[in-house]
Amino acid sequence: MCVKLKKQIALLFKQDIADKFEKEITQEQLESLSLNFYQGEIIVIDHPDQVKNAVIDLQSEDILGFDTETRPSFRKGEYHPIALIQVASASKVFLFRTNMIGFPEPLRRVLENKRIVKAGIGLDNDLPELKKLHPFNPGGFIDLNKELPPLGFMNTGAKKLTALILGFRLSKTKQTSNWEAISLTTGQLAYAATDAWVCRAIYLRLCGVS
Repeated sequence: MCVKLKKQIALLFKQDIADKFEKEITQEQLESLSLNFYQGEIIVIDHPDQVKNAVIDLQSEDILGFDTETRPSFRKGEYHPIALIQVASASKVFLFRTNMIGFPEPLRRVLENKRIVKAGIGLDNDLPELKKLHPFNPGGFIDLNKELPPLGFMNTGAKKLTALILGFRLSKTKQTSNWEAISLTTGQLAYAATDAWVCRAIYLRLCGVS
């Protein structure tokens, strides 16, 4: 099991990365990779009654993948809060539709739990935006965008880190779609689940777990 303390994580990452992974990728190399997406179970949480069972599952995990989605703004001054929180476990991905259920207290407890690692990419934006939904104290979060450059990685971001470490290409065609729609499309669900799933997979790969 991967050690969870940040300093120990950095040491472990350094040893593994130096021997096993390329540190940068060109756009041409990226485009040559095959597309892939999450094909496991996706559970959409769009009613408060569903939160309890989802959180029971998540509390039993040691490592989670994490991401959020927000409806894009196309006009100056337009603002939209986070509409979706994606949390990937070992066996499924939960999609919490915060535009419908808010930021429920049981989920906040999971995201505050320092015992559970939450691996994400670009958390400098996600976490402050989450606090706008409801104040909370994030615990156990690992931002791969911050952990990897000191270890020699020249590229960051979900697309390039996925390519370098997992060996496939992410599709970003749904990134600017309407995440506040009454019903999310199959494509949106797959996109959202994939973003959280790859964060967990990258973290595990860097810990030496295939």
